[in-house]
Amino acid sequence: MRIAVVVYDGVFDSGLAAILDVLDNANALARQIDEPPTWNVTLVGPAPQVRTGAGFLVAPEPLEQAHTADLLVVPAFGASDPDALLDHVGGDASLAVRDLVAHTRARGTTVASACAGTFLLAEAGVLDGLRATTTWWLSPVFRKRYPKVELDHSQMLITSDGVITAGAAFGHVDLALAIVRASSPALADLVARYLVVDERPSQAAYTIPGALAQSDPTVAAFELWIREHLAEPIRIPEAAGDIGVSERTLQRAVQRTIGTSPIRFVQDLRVERASHLLRTTDLSLETISRKVGYEHPNTLRVLLRERTGKTTSALRGGN
Repeated sequence: MRIAVVVYDGVFDSGLAAILDVLDNANALARQIDEPPTWNVTLVGPAPQVRTGAGFLVAPEPLEQAHTADLLVVPAFGASDPDALLDHVGGDASLAVRDLVAHTRARGTTVASACAGTFLLAEAGVLDGLRATTTWWLSPVFRKRYPKVELDHSQMLITSDGVITAGAAFGHVDLALAIVRASSPALADLVARYLVVDERPSQAAYTIPGALAQSDPTVAAFELWIREHLAEPIRIPEAAGDIGVSERTLQRAVQRTIGTSPIRFVQDLRVERASHLLRTTDLSLETISRKVGYEHPNTLRVLLRERTGKTTSALRGGN
């Protein structure tokens, strides 16, 4: 498979390196399971020399070299500030990369990205009407800017109609392993073992609900109200009235900002608090359940397994 990896000024160093290292290891380890090296990787860029986010110089091939690739991979932009990210993806600096993404997809070639790189795909229009994921803490910004994209920030990896997106920062590793796995599941498992990389199908266990809430004043007020009433039965109309908005306004604000319902957001905060108590205290599950508003421990047990992918024993074992 011919893979073109795009490098550009400000590219996220760890993301770029993760993609290259996983694919390089896959080629090196393929002979152990009697498979030939499969991935021919070329770095392409908009200039003869680009500077990464950490200041390293890279000399890529011209972007035109990507026209014969079977897969185009766009690593993330190395900015943690949402405003700087939006300025980059919507500005002249990224125009050549956006055009490449759009033209590549128009030819029917698969494109892939992770973390903040998914903003470049969305800006190029190739995610409109598709399911996608991105780094969880940028999801409110993503939803606001790209309402035509069906975003699910709980997932680590989503493939939809020839476009592959992956989650936060080191989701680049998951993306690269998915590329390997598409050709050889056995080789992907071998690479993961050599690199000591665990399977991470979801970002949900890493998401901090309170951080997402701060993107909107109504949702932030709702989050504070929930935390003050966490051990009580929570009624959404009462919460809306107490923070001074209608129930419909609250529902819209939570959906727009976090991509979920108010009830599910309440559950997320309860799971977050219960997980913390399991890891840091010796309180019984029954006591923890009551502290987060559940009368029956089994209700919490099922919810924890659903949201974190772990049993209560596994969560407690992290002490």
